[in-house]
Amino acid sequence: MDTSILWIPLNLGTFTDMSSILFVIGTFGIFVTRRNLIITLMSIELILLAVNINFINGSLFLDDLFGQIFALFILTTAAAEAAIGLALLIGYYRLRDSIETIIVSTIKG
Repeated sequence: MDTSILWIPLNLGTFTDMSSILFVIGTFGIFVTRRNLIITLMSIELILLAVNINFINGSLFLDDLFGQIFALFILTTAAAEAAIGLALLIGYYRLRDSIETIIVSTIKG
């Protein structure tokens, strides 16, 4: 069996295209599914992942380490955002038995 058909060249444009697709999916998830807060948090994580791919891609293209270091900072920020966001959602769900955005927006003081 010839496996040369399965080879995909990975270059600067491939990773940029992949990160653009992830960014569009993330923004689509935020603006279309506004009612569910868990999907909104997952969409924000996708956007941050797309930004990380761009930083690492640029870092490898420019042969510089700053993009990779900045990507690590974004990863730690995304992890903290996910942990705090999910903790707030669990606490709110225990109080109201729902995590829909419409109900959450009624508690603005």
